[in-house]
Amino acid sequence: MNYFSSDFKLGILGGGQLGKMLLAETRKFDIQTYVLDPSDEAPCKIACNHFVQGSLMDFETVYNFGKQVDVLTFEIELVNLEALEKLENEGKKVYPSPKTLKLIQNKGIQKEFYIQNNIPTAPFEKFESLENLKSKIQNLKLPFIWKCTEFGYDGTGVKVVRAISDLENLPNVECIAEEMIAFKNELAVIVVRNVSGEVKTYPVVEMEFHPEANQVEYVICPARIDDKIAQKAQEIALQVSKKFNHVGLLAVEMFQTQNDEILVNEVAPRPHNSGHHTIEASYTSQFENHLRATLNLPLGNCDSKVAGIMVNLVGEENFSGPVVYENIEKIMAINGVTPHIYGKKETRPFRKMGHVTIVNEDMKIARKIAEEVKNSIRVISTK
Repeated sequence: MNYFSSDFKLGILGGGQLGKMLLAETRKFDIQTYVLDPSDEAPCKIACNHFVQGSLMDFETVYNFGKQVDVLTFEIELVNLEALEKLENEGKKVYPSPKTLKLIQNKGIQKEFYIQNNIPTAPFEKFESLENLKSKIQNLKLPFIWKCTEFGYDGTGVKVVRAISDLENLPNVECIAEEMIAFKNELAVIVVRNVSGEVKTYPVVEMEFHPEANQVEYVICPARIDDKIAQKAQEIALQVSKKFNHVGLLAVEMFQTQNDEILVNEVAPRPHNSGHHTIEASYTSQFENHLRATLNLPLGNCDSKVAGIMVNLVGEENFSGPVVYENIEKIMAINGVTPHIYGKKETRPFRKMGHVTIVNEDMKIARKIAEEVKNSIRVISTK
């Protein structure tokens, strides 16, 4: 099929920053794109050929959107599965498949899938509601991690429960209680697989988290770990990818325990925060490879050209309103520093507004500059 400068239409469900960065690649190749998003101010709106405003959870909206395109992919998992299943049954190409998405969308089902497929993961218990969990609290060992099984993102829907009082004000929804793992490192491996089954992995990255917001502060590539551990992480990621039988990207987040076991935490079947550094640091970015995979083109080289660190730009606490990137000129004056602004007009505390990539031949220098960037730039508002 001729995808380039033709009538071919790629549909993307979700118009956020991941879609916007994917559209940089579709524009590079002159591939026609349709985007569906509920917000009239979605970051993707400025970069696609055709923008449709509508709910990603509404059956008719997603189904009718899918009918207009040749291949359908997504940049967010929270989409109407029934519509995708109907489209696929009618012969529409949907990647990753709704069958894969069904196993991932609900965290309880995702965790059970790991157990069934002998994939190492932290012990957990599933509860139909918060009330049900509370009634069995005497059987649970504190502290544990509470996760709602659906609709959680960017640190919402996850809470460390150290005392029973921590369960107050949590929503009364289906949830899991997961054993808290004493880990040395949080790692991630992105696996890319095309329709024909060609598979590649990106180097293992290490994630440093914000202690309060439960969001990644730094993504460091390559991870500062032993080669044997890195190899083990990549092997497990490939095993997970094979079992899910996905097409496109699969980001596999993992824990490296104190005794160097690798446990799978969760996965995302789309471009992911842990791969943003690939735009500057890799031969082929995660976004280009997601596109190559879903269109069944040969996969690009996943190796890094240089050490890369990504810093998330999130809204400062106590600031809400029209966004201002304070000191952005200051960080742009530093060698190897590239900011990415997502196009969200309004900032809120901890809202993801952009990221900055730092590349350097020397990882130690890159990490030092990352700290400088983090301490310099502030995402605030005019109000």
